[in-house]
Amino acid sequence: MVVLAVFTALGGLVALLAGAYGLRQTRHITNAGEVAQALVKAVQPGAERPMLQFETGDGRVVEVVSPVPPSRKRTLAPGDRVRIAYDSDDPREAVVLGRERRGIDRGFVAAGAAVLLLGLVLTVLAL
Repeated sequence: MVVLAVFTALGGLVALLAGAYGLRQTRHITNAGEVAQALVKAVQPGAERPMLQFETGDGRVVEVVSPVPPSRKRTLAPGDRVRIAYDSDDPREAVVLGRERRGIDRGFVAAGAAVLLLGLVLTVLAL
């Protein structure tokens, strides 16, 4: 019983940390990143998300997979132009402004905290 409780707590901790990391990355890129216009390209065969093509401040043309999940109500259509923020040190890290995934990351934090708490309670009860 104790082993199951410890694994439950560890699973909750991993989910909590993943959500916190996602929120931190989104906040960092949104606040400190450079803003650019990106062209939405067609979804490649076998892929779920379209590519975004943009030019960095130093003139490089970069293509990244869209961070917007295809399950969003309003998806990105080929030919659309969207505003993005990207990390100037690593332009592959980009956020589509106005379509950040904060809700998913907050869900991971909340679910992770709940499962972590459950695991800790089970551990105390098992001892």
